[in-house]
Amino acid sequence: MAELWAIALVLLGGAFGSFGPIYLKKGSAMSFKYFYKNFNLIFGVFFYGVGTVLFIPALKGGELSILYPLVSLMYIWVSLLSVKMLGEKMNKFKWIGILLIILGVSLIGLGS
Repeated sequence: MAELWAIALVLLGGAFGSFGPIYLKKGSAMSFKYFYKNFNLIFGVFFYGVGTVLFIPALKGGELSILYPLVSLMYIWVSLLSVKMLGEKMNKFKWIGILLIILGVSLIGLGS
């Protein structure tokens, strides 16, 4: 069983990391020629990096087969953030997908 602090680090890392694809999407609208001036791309890489840095020490606190499925919760955050920050729309299939992710992570947690 994973330590509680390791689970918290993975969840926190996933929350930070979920901002990565949002900012990368926003940054993709600009020319890549001057990528060093594209703050959205820089923020995207930064948030992905923070998520990864938080995940690495969490690996000490539990089994990868328990901790890594928690990273899939990042898909939920990305879906919700894309609605809020990018104006994307949710449909019933996306909501069903989110429910299936939650169900899958719950079943993996029960199997530990």
